[in-house]
Amino acid sequence: MKRFLLSLLALPSLVFAEDSLSNGNTAWMLVATAFVMLMTPAGLALFYGGLTRSKNVLNTIGMSLGAYAVGTLVWVLIGYSIAFGDGDIIGSGKVMLSGITSDTLKGSIPELLFIAFQGTFAAIAVAIASGSMIERVKFSTYMVFAALWIVAVYAPVAHWAWGGGTTLNFGEMDFAGGTVVHLNAGVAGFVVAMILGRRRDYQKVAIKPFSPVLVSLGAALLWFGWFGFNAGSALAADGIASSAFLVTNVAASLGVIGWIIVEWFVYKKATIIGGASGAVAGLVAITPASGTAGVEGAIIIGLVGGVLGFLGVAKLKNMFKVD
Repeated sequence: MKRFLLSLLALPSLVFAEDSLSNGNTAWMLVATAFVMLMTPAGLALFYGGLTRSKNVLNTIGMSLGAYAVGTLVWVLIGYSIAFGDGDIIGSGKVMLSGITSDTLKGSIPELLFIAFQGTFAAIAVAIASGSMIERVKFSTYMVFAALWIVAVYAPVAHWAWGGGTTLNFGEMDFAGGTVVHLNAGVAGFVVAMILGRRRDYQKVAIKPFSPVLVSLGAALLWFGWFGFNAGSALAADGIASSAFLVTNVAASLGVIGWIIVEWFVYKKATIIGGASGAVAGLVAITPASGTAGVEGAIIIGLVGGVLGFLGVAKLKNMFKVD
């Protein structure tokens, strides 16, 4: 009886502890958010910029920078409300962050920090899709697309997967954004590329990458930022974040190995662009499982991701006749 009464007395403290601010978790999430921020205007910008032709480098880099700026604005105005507000199909009630103060918590971190973290995801998602529009759309047109896509596509999908939507939630396990960010952006990019068609001189003249060095540097910055992307999705400085950090690194490494092995067998040589692309392929592949996969799983996922990434670029793209 005495133990029972003591356990009842302890319940209020447990409830309050669940919603209390953790300085350690907050510090980690501040760092993780900065990591992910670096991925768009630096990592992705250099990666895409190095892959395009010299005459389009500045516009390509500008598209990533613009995506981050526009994405951030749209996210705080209405995107976050749609993604994480109350509601089933779409969220509402938090337009312009209504009702959220510096004291409002999301788990053990300030909700304002959670908003900033998730905003970096929205920005990089629409920036990824820009790769399918390079050399075919004006900068201003892409900025309009970025704003509309985040509101109409990204935010609703985020709500279904992470924000509490139930009708269109199919039970997928997406720890850090494999569906919400990468698949979502990939589908958008594919559809847009099909609508826009190939570049006028595609397969008529040699389209050489501007700078393999920029591609490699961009991939390195993406790899670095991805630690915040995946490990930060734990929203805590704990064992899950540590595991996600490790398997992210392992999968990226195996992505490099998988890509360059197949590249060597097909073309009899390995390239720095292939290695950089393999790292990104491995990172994308591990993202949805980064909070649950072990090292063995990361090895398999990264290796398969690198191989399939190469086959997609070298074979599948031509089968669909998409540029």
